[in-house]
Amino acid sequence: MNENEHPIGFGDNVKVRTTPVTEEKGLAGLLGQVYGETTPSITEVEVIGTLSEDYAINVHIEARDDAFWFSRDQLEFVDYGPGTEIVVNNIKSVRRDDGRWEESVIKTAKRRWWK
Repeated sequence: MNENEHPIGFGDNVKVRTTPVTEEKGLAGLLGQVYGETTPSITEVEVIGTLSEDYAINVHIEARDDAFWFSRDQLEFVDYGPGTEIVVNNIKSVRRDDGRWEESVIKTAKRRWWK
């Protein structure tokens, strides 16, 4: 990654760069959101692009209703995905414009065991 590039992480919105391989796969210029990362040597996922490190980024592309694994150099940062919400148990996290996750507790109604 060059010093002028923004690091890409979970929840970020990205754009697929126009390269021969992304054009061939019909993904060039499409926007998506980062859903995860992996070590391809262990998970053996198919990665779009040439790996310069043992690291790949999973991007969900809504226009294709599918997710793809990319090498870092095939993607460019768009924004932090502000407004993205994640709920785990009773904790809700919302992504802010600056990339922070703001957490809050979700109050749930108590259920009686017989209902």
